[in-house]
Amino acid sequence: MHLSRRNLLASATLSAVPVTTGRHDERLRTGFERLAADGYSLLAGQKVGVVTNPTGVTRTAAHIVDVMHRDPRVRLTAVFGPEHGFRGTAQAGGSEGRYDDPATGLPVYDTYLKSGRPLADVFTTSGVDTIVFDIQDVGARFYTYIWTLYDCMDAARLAGKRFVVLDRPNPVTGRAAQGPVLHKEFATFVGRQPIAQAHGMTVAELARLFNGEFLDAPVPLETVLMTGWRRTRFLGADELPWVPPSPNMPTPDTALVYSGTCMFEGTNLSEGRGTTRPFELLGAEGIDGRWAAAANELALPGVRFREAYFAPTFSKFEGRTVGGVQIHVHDRAAYDPVRTGIALLVTARRVWDGFAWRPDDWIDKLTGSARVRTMIDAGAGTDEVTGAWQEELAAFRRIRKEYLLYR
Repeated sequence: MHLSRRNLLASATLSAVPVTTGRHDERLRTGFERLAADGYSLLAGQKVGVVTNPTGVTRTAAHIVDVMHRDPRVRLTAVFGPEHGFRGTAQAGGSEGRYDDPATGLPVYDTYLKSGRPLADVFTTSGVDTIVFDIQDVGARFYTYIWTLYDCMDAARLAGKRFVVLDRPNPVTGRAAQGPVLHKEFATFVGRQPIAQAHGMTVAELARLFNGEFLDAPVPLETVLMTGWRRTRFLGADELPWVPPSPNMPTPDTALVYSGTCMFEGTNLSEGRGTTRPFELLGAEGIDGRWAAAANELALPGVRFREAYFAPTFSKFEGRTVGGVQIHVHDRAAYDPVRTGIALLVTARRVWDGFAWRPDDWIDKLTGSARVRTMIDAGAGTDEVTGAWQEELAAFRRIRKEYLLYR
C-alpha cells in the first residue's frame, strides 16, 4: 500500500467544500445541512439518486429523502437501499429488495451484495446522473456500510455517474486508527481493502482514500463536509438524533465497543445479539465470574467488567441463560476498543475450556488475517497479539493522514 503518482493525481482532482475550523463552540452541521443551506446548487440540473438508510436524518429527525422529495430545487428520482434496507425493515444479512417507497412513490433499488458491473447496471437502469451517499457509519472496518460506499463508488465509475458524499461524524471520534490492517487475501464484504479495524475516519475521508488508493480509476467525486466537528469529538445526543444504523447498533455506546467486541462473532460465545446491550454483553453457557475477574486484573484503560448473566431472545443461545461479562466504559478517551476485544478473547480462552472459534474461521475475515486466531491458539497474550500488527498499522496511518479533512 503506497502513494503512487496515479494516487496522488487522483486525490488532487477531488472536489470538496472547504475544511471546517472545528471550533468547540461551533454548532455541528452535517454535509446534508450544508448542501440544503446552499440551495442544493451542487445538484442543480441533475437527476439524483440517494444511497441511504434510516440514519440519513436531519437534526429534527426528518429523513433527507423526504425533505429532498418535497423540495422543488432537487430532482430526486431514485433511492438505493443497502443491507437492512432504505427504511430499515430487514435484519442482519437481509435487504428490502426492489419496491416503490409508499411515502414518496420513488423507486427503491437494492444494492445489498451487488458490486461491479451488476451494481453499475442498477445505476444505469435508474436513469440518475448523480449518486449521493448519506449513511451514518460507526468507525469499524467490518461494518458493511463503508463497503457499500466503496462498491457504489466503483459502480458509479463503471456507469459513468457522478458521486457526492455528504459527511457525518464518526461517532467514536477520528483520533487515530487502531487494530490490525486487512490482508487482501482475506477480503470480503466485511473488509474489501487494507484499512485498520478501527479506521478513525469519516465517510467523506474514506471516500477520498478509496478514490486515491483502491479504485482502478477515480470516480468523479465531490464531498460536502461538516462544520463544527473535531477529530477528538464523540457524537453527542444534543447534536444529532441517534438512529440505529442496523438493528444491533442501538446506541452510540454500542458503536464505542463494536470495533473490538464484534470479534466475538467469530467465536462460539454470544456477542449479545438478542439482548438490549449487543456487543456490550458477551457470554456462553458454562462461563462464570472468573472471566470478569481475569479481565479486570489486566487494568485496561477506561473500562471495567462486570460478571453478567443474560438470556438472548435470538441468535446464539436463544432463550437460554448464559454467563459472561458486561463492558462498562468509564473513560471514553482512554478506552481502546480493539485492544480490549483482544484481551477479552485471550482471557475467555484461558478461563473457559469450552472456548472455540467458529468453524468457518470467520474471525480471520473480521480481523483481516489468520494471525489473531493462530496467536491466541498458541497461547499469546494481549501485548504480544496487539504488538504483531503495529508495523502495518503505522504504514496505514501514514497513508490515512493524506486523506484527513478535519483537525
